[in-house]
Amino acid sequence: MNLLLKALLGAAVVLLIGLLSKTRNYYLVGLLPLFPTFALIAHYIVGSERGVEALRTTILFGIWAAIPYLVYLVSLYFFIGPLRLPYALLSSVICWSVAAWLLVLFWRRWYG
Repeated sequence: MNLLLKALLGAAVVLLIGLLSKTRNYYLVGLLPLFPTFALIAHYIVGSERGVEALRTTILFGIWAAIPYLVYLVSLYFFIGPLRLPYALLSSVICWSVAAWLLVLFWRRWYG
């Protein structure tokens, strides 16, 4: 039942993104994917299974995890002009992957 509820929630968000993209407030679709659906689930699981200190560490890592997403957005902003959309998206995902990989490496060195 939990899995069905999560799938329905995901489908509702995708439907809402599709509907909002057709309105004059289309830019709001940039906010919807940032709703902390998975973060809520992850934080509940870590907090209930590992305790408050582990949850604080997870939250701190989540704060730093905003950097790869920012790298994705900035790179996509610049790639969207010279590249066709699929290549711009792929290139930006590669930039996100590199930034995420570097974040994990640095995190392990500083906090690991």
